[in-house]
Amino acid sequence: MHDIRAIRDNPEAFEAALNRRGLTGLTSQILSLDGARRERISAAETAQAEQNRASKDVGAAKARGEEAEFERLRVLVAEKKADVARMQAEAGDLDGQLRDLLLTIPNLPLESVPDGGGEEDNVELRRWGTPRALDFQPVEHFDIPAIRPGMDFATGAKLSGSRFTVLKGSVARLHRALAQFMIDLHITQHGLEETWTPVLVLEDMMVGTGQLPKFGEDSYQTREGYWLIPTSEVTLTNTVHGDLLDQAALPRRMVAHSQCFRSEAGSAGRDTTGMLRQHQFEKVEMVSITDAESGLAEHARMTRCAEAVLEALELPYRTIVLCTGDMGAGARITHDLEVWLPGQNRYREISSVSYCGDYQARRMNARYRPAEGGKPEFVHTLNGSGLAVGRALIAVVENGQQADGSVRLPAALRPYLGGAEAISAEGQLI
Repeated sequence: MHDIRAIRDNPEAFEAALNRRGLTGLTSQILSLDGARRERISAAETAQAEQNRASKDVGAAKARGEEAEFERLRVLVAEKKADVARMQAEAGDLDGQLRDLLLTIPNLPLESVPDGGGEEDNVELRRWGTPRALDFQPVEHFDIPAIRPGMDFATGAKLSGSRFTVLKGSVARLHRALAQFMIDLHITQHGLEETWTPVLVLEDMMVGTGQLPKFGEDSYQTREGYWLIPTSEVTLTNTVHGDLLDQAALPRRMVAHSQCFRSEAGSAGRDTTGMLRQHQFEKVEMVSITDAESGLAEHARMTRCAEAVLEALELPYRTIVLCTGDMGAGARITHDLEVWLPGQNRYREISSVSYCGDYQARRMNARYRPAEGGKPEFVHTLNGSGLAVGRALIAVVENGQQADGSVRLPAALRPYLGGAEAISAEGQLI
């Protein structure tokens, strides 16, 4: 959410930043609502003052026996009271309209973010690892002989419909091992605090991190009004909802492994084969709550934490910075990590690491007391996948596939798999 005072003070800069997002005309709409709201507030205050003066004069007129003046003033007090109530109601309605509009407007990109309309304009920052030179034609994860017995799309569809999968045997164990490995790496080497949170949240929590009101169709809601989280970014970030923290307690670095749920309303027809894009999936999510000065340094640190997971899993990847047209609504800057998938012969996203500034904090009213004193300031928030577990599974099996149909497993996972080094072509850990 944006600071209306900042928009009021520098509307040209705000409009220019929104133009980089492909949005025009919103600033004038905001200022028009804000102007009308302030006008009603001022008018209500004037009417209230007039009512107060007339109320005092009523008693004086009655004491002097001036019946006509008393009656005139009594009517005036009633009129002013009605005026105050009407203008306060109008101001409240305009305030609600302004808030609703501000809640739908995306964050402002940093100056360093490249301009662009879509993924073709993203900029590569660096690469790590070299894709294996294969002497056979690689296939996608669902066609690898070692994986077929343990990746059951038919039963998933029977149970829940399209874009659900049942994992069994060695594949299910590998999936669990990946999540455990990621959590352990983050808490032992990266200093993140392991956290477990609910997957059902109140509507205010979804508003706080920006999933609502604009992107409600991408998530699931229960009949009771709870929302299923699309990522534990929602719960981890909202742990400071409404809080006033001490700066000395920052940064707060958290990590959680959770089930995630997305309707994928905006991705109809994309990646429908296999388990690349599911309605229910698991993710290891990192969230940092920090102060205003440390946000960009924390973003670089969090990106490095995600990269370290891919390197430990021996997976070639590239790191890119998203352009203004491809960046999520809540972010000021986003680094995507794209892992090499030989079955698709391309890099695919496996992690997004975003710095949100105070955008989410304003929605959550989450602040901190500066160590040197002064007025409380809004915290700055960051989030990033560390990593998406299902996509990591896909990357591990595709990059580890062998000509005989087996899959070689990264050394880092072997302690979680009873020492197994591979999955045989028949689907057994060996």
